[in-house]
Amino acid sequence: MDLTDWMYTLYPYAKSLHIMAVLSWMAGLFYLPRLFVYHVEHAEKVPQTGPVFLTMEQKLMKVIMRPAMHTAWLAGLFIVFTPGMIDWSYIWPWTKGACVIGMTLFHTWLVWRIKDFEAGRNRLTGRQFRMANEVPTLLMVVIVISVIFKF
Repeated sequence: MDLTDWMYTLYPYAKSLHIMAVLSWMAGLFYLPRLFVYHVEHAEKVPQTGPVFLTMEQKLMKVIMRPAMHTAWLAGLFIVFTPGMIDWSYIWPWTKGACVIGMTLFHTWLVWRIKDFEAGRNRLTGRQFRMANEVPTLLMVVIVISVIFKF
């Protein structure tokens, strides 16, 4: 069995793992900005809640989001490099790829926000975090449309 045959055999497993990892990652990308909203708006009123929110944010990032993102990327790259599975002459793989990079940059931005909360230097408001919460939704819409319609 050569490498290509091996990749074809593992392809459905990689695709399944990719979908599960993306679902987990997206759940975190949707939930973490909401936690930031509550952190900002409630920690001012009840100061002892700040450390509780920070612990929740850190664990969500380290235990769920980071491993899910890495798994989604690795399984996705396996899918991309499986010969004949992606037709690069279409636009959809490029739009999906650009949006995945956008999701990764948004993930990194969220990591920086956690560091700001840790250092006590957050300057963003609940409203700003609510607006930021729309970013993964917009990226997800483009990704799903790209993959389903394959334009």
